[in-house]
Order: sequence, then structure tokens, then C-alpha cells
Amino acid sequence: MSTTTFSSASAVPFDPPVALASLSGQSDAEWAKAGAEYAGVAFLGGIAIDEPTRQAARAMVERDRTEFLPADPSSYVDDQLAELADVSLQPGFNIRTTTLQPLVAVADVCSEHDAILELNAHCRQDEICAVGGGESLLRDTERLCEQVRTASERGAVVSVKVRTEVSGVDLPALAARLEAAGATILHVDAMDSESEIAAIADATDMVVIANNGVRDRESVFEYLEYGADAVSVGRPSDDPRVLARVRTATDEWFGRGAEQTGTPMLEENSKDGFGQTDGER
Repeated sequence: MSTTTFSSASAVPFDPPVALASLSGQSDAEWAKAGAEYAGVAFLGGIAIDEPTRQAARAMVERDRTEFLPADPSSYVDDQLAELADVSLQPGFNIRTTTLQPLVAVADVCSEHDAILELNAHCRQDEICAVGGGESLLRDTERLCEQVRTASERGAVVSVKVRTEVSGVDLPALAARLEAAGATILHVDAMDSESEIAAIADATDMVVIANNGVRDRESVFEYLEYGADAVSVGRPSDDPRVLARVRTATDEWFGRGAEQTGTPMLEENSKDGFGQTDGER
């Protein structure tokens, strides 16, 4: 497992600069292991850790959505991260919460495992937003910054997962606030607004991970040209053909050949995974 350290502003704390983005009910330690040869970091989860978000997740399960609902979320995070102790991959955990006490417990666990704690301000499921979690946090800057400060003060490296195209939300301005509160990484679901990555990257020294539609050389280069420091793969994160294309493209961008990195070379023209949207909805 990698140790999460930084040498300068926007220094990417994982290598290669490819992330596996969390998919609720799917992204566990076994999923991360399967993608480890292609990615530098895997964000497990997302997992609801306090009672309001857990109640929301239970309601979502009742309408056939897959969710992680362990009896003890903190212990589950601990167990999952322990499974990755000997894997050459930086672990992270995407969490949903509306309250601080469970966040403290999970932040302590992440800190002990040198794992990144990723705050979910991204989920747009009605049940999560109704209790004040997920995407609703984008409109409640003070509460989101309080979560960032709380996790950061426990020694965890903090990422915040956000999305573009949320009415009334100025992501570049929010990025500056999150950085001041102690966040180190901003994981951005660009939706259909890929060019927004440029304004966000210009507004912060945080590591910016660009997500949505990352499938091949063209999509990787587009995000990196806009100023992203890394890219992430969502829904096709279990498809080695997509992951190999993305890894090869990032290696090319940063001037590293397959002979240097050992990246498996797979068929470039495969069309699997295209036309899908990424990330937790």
C-alpha cells in the first residue's frame, strides 16, 4: 500500500494518476484488488455512516438499489482497508454523513491505514439529499467545510467528491473554501461540462481528479489538457480493457512508456464501456 504524502501543491499522492471511483454496493476490497495493476488509488464505498444516511440507504435498497449497510460502518471500513494492506494501491473510502461523530470514527480508521477519506457531496439520490447528505452539501458550504475540517483534524487526507451542473453552486469558489478547510483532493464528476475542470483547476492547488466518461486516450487527454492532475474511471472500473486504455493514455501523457510501467497492452479499438455515465447517481 502507498503512503499518502505530498511534496508540493497539486502533487498527486498516488501513482499512476488513475483512480477507481466508488460505486455504491459494488466497490469493495476485492473490486479494488482487481483493478490495482491499472490504477494508483481506489475509492471504496460509498458507504452511509450515520443514522440519517443509513436510513436513506435502507429506503434506497427497498427500491432495488445496491448499498453497503454493515452493522458497524467504522468496523467495516477498518476490515476493508486491512484487506488492502499488502496491495500496491493507495486506498480511499467514500463516505456519506450528515453528522460529525461517526465521521470522527471513520477518519481515525482512515488515518491509521494511510487511506484517503472521501466526503461524498456528489450522490443525487432523493433519499440522501432529503436528509442533508450527498449533493445537497454543495449548497451548504459551511456544513461541508465543517466535515472537511473535522476529518482533516483527525489526520486523514481528505478528498471531496463533487459534481458540476448543480444549480446555484459555484464550484471554483467552493473549491477554494474546501482547500482552506483542509481538503487536499477534489474529485469532480464533470457530467456534460468537461471544460469546467479548467476553471476549477485554476481556482485551487488541490489535486483535481476528473471523472465522467473516462474511457480512452481522447477522454483522458481532454481532461488533462483542461488541467486535471488525474482521472478516474467509474462504471467500467471492472473492465480491464477500459482500464488498460486509460492507464496507457496517462502513461503517454506523462511521458512514460509501457516498457517503464509494465502496463498491460489490450486492444485499443474495443468499444466496451462507451456511452455510459460514471459515478454514483
